[in-house]
Amino acid sequence: MLFRRFQLSRDIGIDLGTANTLIYVSGKGIVLQEPSVVALDLERGVTMAVGDEAKLMLGRTPGNIRAVRPLRDGVIADFDAAEQMLTTFIQKGNEGRGIVAPRLVVGIPSGVTGVERRAVREAGLAGAREVHLIDEPVAAAIGAGLPVTEPVGTMIVDIGGGTTEVAVLSLGGTVLSESVRVAGDEISDSIGVYLKKVHNLVVGERTAEEIKIRIGSAFHDEEFDQTVMDVRGLHLLSGLPRTIQLQAGDLREAISEPLNVIVEAVKRTLERTPPELAADIVDRGIMLAGGGALVRGISDLISHETGIFTHIAEEPLLCVVKGCGQVLDDYKRLQRVLDTPEFVRSAAAL
Repeated sequence: MLFRRFQLSRDIGIDLGTANTLIYVSGKGIVLQEPSVVALDLERGVTMAVGDEAKLMLGRTPGNIRAVRPLRDGVIADFDAAEQMLTTFIQKGNEGRGIVAPRLVVGIPSGVTGVERRAVREAGLAGAREVHLIDEPVAAAIGAGLPVTEPVGTMIVDIGGGTTEVAVLSLGGTVLSESVRVAGDEISDSIGVYLKKVHNLVVGERTAEEIKIRIGSAFHDEEFDQTVMDVRGLHLLSGLPRTIQLQAGDLREAISEPLNVIVEAVKRTLERTPPELAADIVDRGIMLAGGGALVRGISDLISHETGIFTHIAEEPLLCVVKGCGQVLDDYKRLQRVLDTPEFVRSAAAL
């Protein structure tokens, strides 16, 4: 008991997302959920803020301060900022405790290249002794409570900020997977493009995201389509701030293109699925996870287009980090779902 109270290190699971980073610490549960944003002071070359505090600065910084999102489309776009962000989050989540650096399990998109995987591993090694990688759809399926280690076909669609992961899983492995770099960010971007083209109104990244959350919908709903929202932005023709009223029904047309890309990825994966596993998926349905699963009516859209019942995981935003945590807590049984061993060996050697 004394040893457990004063552990030399606590193992950490990380959902390294384009939009948000979540951290699970063994023995404590989910300890951190913050935006993947870093604010840099360009004059002094130091990090000013990370996470929630840095997100408030997006689009509102003077010339000497830059607020950046180190990850784009599910991969590291700014290595130094990502390394700083990971180190800060690990220290926050672990409360600076532990004599020995922790073991990390990091969720990453299944479609990333070997170079991109190495970048994640090296960024993680800044604050850890050992880094294991796990494909996000596998982690999401474990976190959503799907029987991934059993000889049963399950289908998971993880719609994140930068990537949508579609995977068919069985016996602890990925039978088929497809990763498309269209997800929540592209839905928000399409709202910005629509407002500029149709209403001559320019809005920032945060405003577009707020519109998506409040009145974004993927499937026809007569009552909800009448919902309106006041949107403030910069009018292109007059160059002055202006407020317009935006209707949910009109907005659905604007976001239909990225949603169709996600639906097509699901269809393509189903077309390639072996018959036995396809029969299991028809029986069990398709599971949705990730922040994009919270877009109103997206489960109805996928059900309508595929003819297969689609349900949303409980707490879809937490599925990947919960899955990473379960792998840490039941390491012997679930370690085979982790990435190739050479990453572990080279990490341990450093």
